[in-house]
Amino acid sequence: MQRWRGLEDIPQDWGRSVVTIGSYDGVHRGHQLIIGRAVARARELGIPCVVVTFDPHPSEVVRPGSHPPLLAAHHRRAELMAELGVDAVLILPFTSEFSKLSPADFVVKVLVDKLRARLVVEGPNFRFGHKAAGNVAFLAEQGQTYDYEVEVIDLFVRGEAGGGEPFSSTLTRRLVAEGDVAGAAEILGRPHRVEGVVVRGAQRGRELGFPTANVETLPHTAIPADGVYAGWLHAAGEAMPAAISVGTNPQFDGTERTVEAYAIDRVGLDLYGLHVGVDFLAFVRGQLKFDSIEGLLEAIGDDVKRCRELVAAAEAE
Repeated sequence: MQRWRGLEDIPQDWGRSVVTIGSYDGVHRGHQLIIGRAVARARELGIPCVVVTFDPHPSEVVRPGSHPPLLAAHHRRAELMAELGVDAVLILPFTSEFSKLSPADFVVKVLVDKLRARLVVEGPNFRFGHKAAGNVAFLAEQGQTYDYEVEVIDLFVRGEAGGGEPFSSTLTRRLVAEGDVAGAAEILGRPHRVEGVVVRGAQRGRELGFPTANVETLPHTAIPADGVYAGWLHAAGEAMPAAISVGTNPQFDGTERTVEAYAIDRVGLDLYGLHVGVDFLAFVRGQLKFDSIEGLLEAIGDDVKRCRELVAAAEAE
């Protein structure tokens, strides 16, 4: 899959394409409906499928300081889109100048001149251009002038997550923040993942017999509520069952919030400096402070046992 950053990265001889545009944070099951349809139509037409997305999130430029927690970094979104069959991802730098582009100019500069769109696939609430003035009706109207079609796909999926609310990135972020990683996984179609580089921490886990990978998370990452979780630690191409701790380590009067993953039953791992992923399968318990180190060790032992069972059950499904 090709990855372009900015309009200037698009090959000059790029032919007609099927395009879909959006932030697509998380590439959740609603997003998958739209992207999957765009890919299917591209295959029917014998042309490439392109996803157009933005960096940073538009809200940060329009309302500075309002950047939402991210469910997936851009490289992770690209991986997920590639799995869906997307041929190219265009990341448009969302600047103050770009935010002032009128809907009509956006159509010409992006869809017509550069991507030569033959078909644009979007959800019913898609908005674009300065002050989000453009909608799917305007997009279709412009298509009559510039020789492309518009197909609108209902992206709304419902399940048990969020009490039956329509699936969305906003709902997913809320569930993650509440520690409901199982609900988030229902929307995403996979466990929520937190990524970053393993750095040296206080190394108390090692001293206690449970060495953890201390993950320096990427900026704006959506991190689950404080507590203990079962999941997986992805490192060096391997997915290892893990007991994951999120919080400030109140047992030792910590103040900095960290994400630490203990690879269950693994000995001698050296992950320092590696970029890793931590997948959250299930919430085990909230963050606690114990009366003694012995009490802490007993709780950790119980946590690891529970996490081992939860991951084994998930892997057996």
